[in-house]
Amino acid sequence: MKPARQPAQLSDADIAAVRSWVIHEDAHIIAFSKPSGLSSQGGRIQAHTLDDLLWAFARSNGKRPELVHRLDRDTSGVILAAKTKPAAGYLGKAMQMRRFQKTYLALIAAAPEPRSGRINAALRREEIGRESYMRVVDFDAPGAQGAVSGYRTLSSSEDGALVELSPETGRMHQLRVHMAHIGRALVGDVRYGGALTFAGRGAGRLMLHASKLSFPHPETNERMTLEAPLPDDFLTLKAAAGL
Repeated sequence: MKPARQPAQLSDADIAAVRSWVIHEDAHIIAFSKPSGLSSQGGRIQAHTLDDLLWAFARSNGKRPELVHRLDRDTSGVILAAKTKPAAGYLGKAMQMRRFQKTYLALIAAAPEPRSGRINAALRREEIGRESYMRVVDFDAPGAQGAVSGYRTLSSSEDGALVELSPETGRMHQLRVHMAHIGRALVGDVRYGGALTFAGRGAGRLMLHASKLSFPHPETNERMTLEAPLPDDFLTLKAAAGL
């Protein structure tokens, strides 16, 4: 039997922070603009995750929202949680049926050629020490998972480019590995070969932002789109490159 989850001990600052990230809330769902550097769930770093911080929204019966999907720790942007068990079930099925549409923005060192396209390259998860990585492999390789991503260049300059990325599948690190596969690793992505400087400035983290999430609402079944504004560090680098 699965042990009962214990409420996280949150400080007033923790509660204020997570409440400030809310971009939408109704009786069924709650969505956040997650900051970079915050793990969605789990993780080995001894610090609160967004999953822990959801205890700030616990009801009197001890129930609290449950994350519907995840973002990498260094990826910022829209992330969705269900406030009820029926909503969680509905959204889980909608995601399995690929009714979620996710749009990301990223910075890269140079515009891809062609400037827009579709990447269809299978991925396989590999463990190196205590770290998990994804690698592009042949479609018939053991453990291969099909993965498809779309990309579109929004603007470019001598210093780099701003691209819009749209995953059609949901593999771990998919966008990061696919862009590295075409020679356009994301700025700040140490794991997959991304540049650590951009437009003459340091890039202290992965420059990937979940800008938009479109999905069917669990009560009405009508399509809903939520957006998260670009964080300041992303905007600073974008402006420095004239994008």
